[in-house]
Amino acid sequence: MEGYEIPVLNEREIRAAAGIFFVFAFLSVLLAVLNKNFVVLKYFILAFLVDFIIRVFINPRYSPTLIIGRLIVRRQVPEYVGAAQKKFAWVFGLILVLIMLVLVVFVNSYSPISGLICLICLIFLLFESAFGICLGCLFYGWYFGKKAKYCPGEVCEVNARHEIQKTNWIQLLIVIGFIAFIILSIYFFNHSFKVAPRDLFKIIG
Repeated sequence: MEGYEIPVLNEREIRAAAGIFFVFAFLSVLLAVLNKNFVVLKYFILAFLVDFIIRVFINPRYSPTLIIGRLIVRRQVPEYVGAAQKKFAWVFGLILVLIMLVLVVFVNSYSPISGLICLICLIFLLFESAFGICLGCLFYGWYFGKKAKYCPGEVCEVNARHEIQKTNWIQLLIVIGFIAFIILSIYFFNHSFKVAPRDLFKIIG
């Protein structure tokens, strides 16, 4: 892109693609954990692998999920981010999915190792899609010992926070109170909430 000294990517389509991956990853892990059904997870691993191979070794423009993400956010103004840190994050994701390919698909096994990798992937995808925070990109700076350029939300730059971004002690107390409310709700209502729901039409019939 003109005006940028290094290759850049559109952060908006990357976040959209991460959201797509998160939904399918969450559902496949849920099926594996609750129903011991690993079929969907195995297909997800294959899809994840192929998509990330295209991103890392061919060109992100041809990644299926990034193309879908591009179509979804095509009416939004692009937000450009450095391609180097994104590629580093994708390489990290590719290593994780290769381990999963061996353990879950080839060996046909499950273990705390595969469970931990699934959890890491879900956290990375959630942070990328929901918060716009690329955790793999943070590791890029630590690994190479230099700051990445053109980060989402300009987090690589040292900027003073705007007034709307600041949090005071009253707001923090509200968050603590909300957490306490949830804990107390579990304590007082857990017994009644465990009662299985009934068919509405049988109740009113």
